[in-house]
Amino acid sequence: MPGYTGSKDDYLKRLRRIEGQVRGVQKMVDTDTYCIDILTQVSAITKALQAVSLGLLEDHVAHCVVDAARESDEAAQEKVREAADAIARLVRS
Repeated sequence: MPGYTGSKDDYLKRLRRIEGQVRGVQKMVDTDTYCIDILTQVSAITKALQAVSLGLLEDHVAHCVVDAARESDEAAQEKVREAADAIARLVRS
């Protein structure tokens, strides 16, 4: 089971809210809204996605990495490597 299972409903609620924000930005572009207003909304969406990402990462470490550490050193190292790779992707984006 994924580490986020206990928070799945919260994540889905956040993602639906983000989806609505993205649709709102599409409408803003369609109606020729002032560019700075659009950029403000894009920034809010980006921060909301970052919050989801950090939550998922925290759940991964708290559950997947901890469970793997209980299993074996090799399994733990693999999960830590996955987490480090995910962090690197988040930092680059």
